[in-house]
Amino acid sequence: MRFLRRSLTGLFLLAVTVGLLAVAAKTMFDAIQVRMAQEDRSRPQRERIVAVNVLTAEITDIAPVLTAFGEVRARRTLDLRASAAGTLVELAEGFEEGGRVAAGQLLARIDPTDAEGALLVARTDLAEAEAAVREAENALTIAADDLTSAREQARLRDAALARANDLRERGVGTAAAVETAELAASSSRQAVLSRRQSLANSEAALDRARTAFARQQIGLAVAERSLADTEIYADFPGTLTQVTAVKGGLVTNNERIAQIVDTEALEVSFRVSTPQYARLLAEDGRVLETDIEVALDVMGIDLATTGRITRESAAVGEGQTGRLLFAQIDDPKGFRPGDFVSVRVTEPVLRRVAVLPAAALGNDGAVLVLGDEDRLQVLPVELLRRQGDEVLVRARGLAGRRIVAERTPLLGAGIKVRPVVPREEAAQTPADAAPAEPAMVELTDERRARLVAFIEGNQFMPADAKERILTQLKQPMVPEQVIERLESRMGG
Repeated sequence: MRFLRRSLTGLFLLAVTVGLLAVAAKTMFDAIQVRMAQEDRSRPQRERIVAVNVLTAEITDIAPVLTAFGEVRARRTLDLRASAAGTLVELAEGFEEGGRVAAGQLLARIDPTDAEGALLVARTDLAEAEAAVREAENALTIAADDLTSAREQARLRDAALARANDLRERGVGTAAAVETAELAASSSRQAVLSRRQSLANSEAALDRARTAFARQQIGLAVAERSLADTEIYADFPGTLTQVTAVKGGLVTNNERIAQIVDTEALEVSFRVSTPQYARLLAEDGRVLETDIEVALDVMGIDLATTGRITRESAAVGEGQTGRLLFAQIDDPKGFRPGDFVSVRVTEPVLRRVAVLPAAALGNDGAVLVLGDEDRLQVLPVELLRRQGDEVLVRARGLAGRRIVAERTPLLGAGIKVRPVVPREEAAQTPADAAPAEPAMVELTDERRARLVAFIEGNQFMPADAKERILTQLKQPMVPEQVIERLESRMGG
């Protein structure tokens, strides 16, 4: 009985479950039929309008600015080397790292004792050679007079021989007298020959004496030069660096003891790419001697000066690209060789171009302009230059068109937009925009004293930069940018 009761209970529960499932399926089917039979009440979607920043393209003539980085170099650098070996017995005052020297100033003297002794010996030898020349000249004069006397005697002997021959022909003289006269004439001619030989020897002795004198003159010049080599002078004004010499130290021949750098004749070398170099070429193929601006950031204060391109490197260099250019710095005050500076080069003027934000130019080389009913249109442009966050472009029909200032992937041709026009000041192009006046701040006495103390205690700031900043801090109104830079480095 128990088994039968459990079996009936299971069948009852199964029947109830199947019935509930059937009711649920019927309910779902009826709901789907009703939903499908209902009328579609969806509303039509409105066109989406995107707000975009626009600006008006203005056509103008502008000189692009090429920005590069370079290194300041000295146009004149001289190694001071010892021309003689010995002990340094004297050094000029200020012969140290960073010392200033003047042109022609005596910088160092090497012990001149040996050189002075050699000079005295050379002078003595020269005097001796000079005396030998005088002696040879006197001997030559005597030899010439002796030859003249011998020739006179020979003439008289010849005349005596002629008289003896005449007397013998007339029968008055004898053969013995003629023979005696012939012997005497022959002896006189032999004497003339001997005197001529003596004269030749005297001339040769004079030549040797003069040669020895010239040799001693050379020796004297060498001795004087050796003595002069013990003194080292500055050929031009400059600043000493790499100083290794000390008073009393031993130096060898050709040893470098210091280096002079002319800090008033500086130049900057900077490398540009090949396309940038091509834009700086003149019609004759030479680089344009255009003006440049050089800037150096020192403790937040920019040291700036101007210059001019003077030449270019002859070769590219192994492992290098582009071209290396050199520019002479006009006012090198505050700059030193080795400074890493930024260089701004003014390129030739481009005619009829538009200055746009770099974000306005797409990867397809086109910009988006507003057309009818504020719908976007694609306008291809020619990219001429990139200058920081701006581009210089040129295109037909670009003048006066309103251009999307910032392109996004959501924008494209045919999309309707709501243009947001900037203020009149922001709509001006960089070529026409007037430079903004710097914000000025009035300092309290305590704040001014704290800034002045910081500048005066800074040992790494150049003297001319200190003077310029202190002059600004003494004014009633001080540029806010200068104050922010100084306080950021003070930690205040």
